[in-house]
Amino acid sequence: MKPLYAFAVVATLSACATQPVEQQSSTARSGTCKFTTSQEIAALFDHWNQSLATGDPKKVVANYANPSILLATLSNKPRFTPEEKEEYFQHFMANGPSGRIDMRHIETGCNTAIDAGLYTFTFAKTGRKVSARYSFTYYWDGKAWLITSHHSSMMPEKNQSGRKAL
Repeated sequence: MKPLYAFAVVATLSACATQPVEQQSSTARSGTCKFTTSQEIAALFDHWNQSLATGDPKKVVANYANPSILLATLSNKPRFTPEEKEEYFQHFMANGPSGRIDMRHIETGCNTAIDAGLYTFTFAKTGRKVSARYSFTYYWDGKAWLITSHHSSMMPEKNQSGRKAL
């Protein structure tokens, strides 16, 4: 019986180690896990992308947990507060972006999930396309999956010397 108990403790601690401190306490108290599927996590990007299509930055920001971080493709400034995220999306959405996943890798766990890969944004007003690497981390807050971190960076087409990246 002791080996099974030790395994359960290690598994619980491992799952909690990936969660923000504020969210760890509620999961640890309840002792319950929300497990999910790759399909459910993939649908979260579709929902986020549909939020972009509304043109309302508040609807996009509603996908993010509080606290969370946005490390955006077209900004050097980390965004922590809902107001900072709204300000970024106000500018980002001005040219009518629409995202498409090119390649993804999804991992799921106890109340957490990660969706990482490559995506391309097409901007309807300018026709510009931006390819980027991305990662979304999600946390189940008891009612919904929310983004706890979102990192996006343009693909390094060329390195600093002007040569194509490896």
